[in-house]
Amino acid sequence: MERLKQYNLRWHFIGQIQSNKTKIIAERFQWVHTIDRIKIAARLNRQRPANTSPLKVCIQENQPGYRNKNGVDESKISELAHAIMEMPALKLRGLMALPPISSTTEDKALFFEHLKVIKQRLIQDGILLDTLSMGMSADMKVAIAHGSTIVRVGTAIFGSRSRKKS
Repeated sequence: MERLKQYNLRWHFIGQIQSNKTKIIAERFQWVHTIDRIKIAARLNRQRPANTSPLKVCIQENQPGYRNKNGVDESKISELAHAIMEMPALKLRGLMALPPISSTTEDKALFFEHLKVIKQRLIQDGILLDTLSMGMSADMKVAIAHGSTIVRVGTAIFGSRSRKKS
């Protein structure tokens, strides 16, 4: 990050957040896509430097049937969203989800549509959201067709990662 500072890049944090890592995230990133607990949001809010703009955040949902992923259950999203909206150093922008890698295109379409519906429901409840962070290189067309505004395309740019041998 330091070596690229001259380019005024916006850094997005994607991944599970451990409590002991919130300070560095709050200080160095402009976006966090994986908020799944009030505790983590509160720590980021407290640790965001006063001289910076609010940290843009997305709530990560763990959809029914996909319990192997991180994220908050759909039934708790509204509660988490309302809590984040009360945190002045955070700006709730949207929702994020990662579909199962092995799912079919049709299953991914349903997965993405489900998140889009949750976003629309929250907007109807007065929670203004403009972001759906969903989709990766392999399924970006399906994700965009279902409203994705942020897609992770590392593989399309850098190629596949080499797998470490165990």
